[in-house]
Amino acid sequence: MKRVNIGIIGLGTVGCGVVKTLKAFPEINIVQIAVRNKNKKRNLDSLDESIITDNAYDVVNNPEIDIIVEVAGGVEPTFDLLKTALKSDKHIVTANKELLAKHGDELFQLANDRNLIILYEAAIAGGIPIIMPLKMTLCANKISRIEGILNGTTNYILTKMKENNESYDDVLKEAQELGYAETDPTNDVMGYDAAYKICTLAKIAFNSQIDINKIYTEGITKITDEDISFANELGYTIKLVAQASVNEKSEADIRVHPVLVSNDNVLAKISNATNAVKLCGTPVGEVCFIGPGAGEMPTASSVVGDILILASEIKNANNSKSLSLMMKTGNKNVTQVDISNTINEYYILIFAKNNKGVIGTIGKICGDNNISIQTVMQRGIENDNMAKIVVITSKSQELDVKNAICDLKNNESICEIKSLIRVLN
Repeated sequence: MKRVNIGIIGLGTVGCGVVKTLKAFPEINIVQIAVRNKNKKRNLDSLDESIITDNAYDVVNNPEIDIIVEVAGGVEPTFDLLKTALKSDKHIVTANKELLAKHGDELFQLANDRNLIILYEAAIAGGIPIIMPLKMTLCANKISRIEGILNGTTNYILTKMKENNESYDDVLKEAQELGYAETDPTNDVMGYDAAYKICTLAKIAFNSQIDINKIYTEGITKITDEDISFANELGYTIKLVAQASVNEKSEADIRVHPVLVSNDNVLAKISNATNAVKLCGTPVGEVCFIGPGAGEMPTASSVVGDILILASEIKNANNSKSLSLMMKTGNKNVTQVDISNTINEYYILIFAKNNKGVIGTIGKICGDNNISIQTVMQRGIENDNMAKIVVITSKSQELDVKNAICDLKNNESICEIKSLIRVLN
């Protein structure tokens, strides 16, 4: 049996999962593994210490290696390491969503120029197969819309806030203690992780160049247990959703932010750390991929799947290049739409003085800003004579809503605009 030689960069949670999974595939030979700290204890039995190095450039320049498997994360020095690997004529398997979002175009161009392949199934939604289906199985389709729950940490937090009626801060602390959230959860809770993923998905689905810096990104840190409760009463569940759509004018609306998802929508039913990606295309219609979005073994499943696909390609004596579609990069130009020009429904939680006519005042301010109201709900009068008023608008332009918020804040009857969350039906 001809063995394919690989080098691994990174031996953290995912890297250990890859090594464990590869034990079932003797045709894959791990030649070297690069780590930051050789003395760190790892969850692996009988690891051959002789193949461990703390110099990743030794791995990417090793002439014996056919495939570089990058599961270290981060942008630097990873970007330079992968460029070096490509210049050394090595194929790449990566799980690095941030690197792909920020520098993927350059890496793919370099790979194309050298007739090499980069596979990255694990970079989006962990164990869910989505990249290969988009690139190959669904390549006959014109994809017009993507909606996804792409971050397990935030989905876990929002699920527990709803189930246990707890605050964001309390659930975040629990999530950190259980290992669902990092000690520094910024990348997840501020929406950056999901933005990296929707950027790459949009590039593939729309065959276009997408600028990660133009993707509107908003996290879940301002979501309160009160918002969760009001949303539930109105038939919604709050989720952090990554969205991308493109119209006939090649205008792309790509963003990540919390939304009130109608309970009739499949995304409302995705709980805990599970991920989901919903695609709308022609001729297929609507399809949805659901599964584990992170974790040692689900992510290793995708990484090792890519390794085996590449190994089969390398061992193909005819060099058929059956993965040519995977080498294709976006070449269409789209205009990324600013969030202020988008049209949405909105949930607005207003704390107002319990004066006569206050709801009429809110309605007039909305009307003056071209906003129609479809639902108004008042709950409770506090000791200071303050009322909590929930408004659900009809479809309105974001800029008009922001102008209305300014007018509401300047009205003497309004104490505070507590929440503004977009609605997805």
